[in-house]
Amino acid sequence: MNQICSNDQPQKYQISKKILNIVGKTNAEYGLIQEGDKVLLGLSGGKDSILLACILARMKRHAPFRFEFKAITIHYGLGEKFEWLKKLCQDQNIPHEIHYTSIAETIKEKRREGSSYCSFCSRMRRGALYSKALEMGYNKVAIAHHLDDAAESFFMNLTYNGSLRSMAPIYRAENGLQVIRPLIHIRERQSIDFVHSQNIPTAPDCNCPAKQPDSDKPPIARLSTKNFLSNMENTNPEFFKSLKNAFSNIHAESFSDKNYLDA
Repeated sequence: MNQICSNDQPQKYQISKKILNIVGKTNAEYGLIQEGDKVLLGLSGGKDSILLACILARMKRHAPFRFEFKAITIHYGLGEKFEWLKKLCQDQNIPHEIHYTSIAETIKEKRREGSSYCSFCSRMRRGALYSKALEMGYNKVAIAHHLDDAAESFFMNLTYNGSLRSMAPIYRAENGLQVIRPLIHIRERQSIDFVHSQNIPTAPDCNCPAKQPDSDKPPIARLSTKNFLSNMENTNPEFFKSLKNAFSNIHAESFSDKNYLDA
C-alpha cells in the first residue's frame, strides 16, 4: 500500500531492486540516457508507463549524470479524465503535462473500415508525441515497451506480416529524435507486481479507442499472440529468457534475405 509519511507528504513508490538493476544495466549497455539528455516520456497512465515514470524520477535523483525529463499524456478526445494521474505525478515529483488532441475523431474519419485500430492509433499517438518533443526541445522520447511487447511484436510480424522484426532498445526516428525503451528487458508481470504492490491506480480500458462500442476491429491478433506466448512459456519456463538472448544473437546470414547472404 502507498502509505503517508508523518509529515503528510506522500511516500515515494518502492521499486524492486531487480527492476532497477535490469533497467540500469539496459541503460548502460545501450546508452539510452546520458549526460545532458532531455527525455520526453509518453505517459498513458497504464502500468508500464507509470513504472517507467517512477524509474526516471528516481534516476534523476540518484544517477551520476544530469538529464531532464518530463512525462506527457496524449488525450485522445474521448473525454478521458486524468486528474488522478496529475495527482500521482505531483506526489511522485514527476513533471507532467496533458496534450489534448482529436485523435479519436480522426480515427473515425480516416481509418479504413476493417483495418487495424491499434496500428492507426499508435501512429497518430506517436506522431503527437514526436511533435511535442520537437516543439519543446527534447532530444529523446521514452516509450514503456517491455520484453513481452517485443515478443508479441516479433511473433505478430512473423505470423501476419511475413517479416522478422521486433523492438530495438534505441533507434533514431526519421525526424532525428532518438526513441528509447528502458523497460525492454523487463517482463510485463513485473509492471503488474509494481502497481499492485504499491496500490497504484491505472488508466481504465475505456480510454483505448480500439475498445470503444463502435469499434469494428478489436485487437484479436494481439490477444491470440499473447495466448500463444503464454502457452509457450507454460511448456518451457525459460522461453522468454531464451527469446531475450536470441534478440541479441542474430544470425542474419542464415536466412534467405540477399542483403545478408555471404556470397
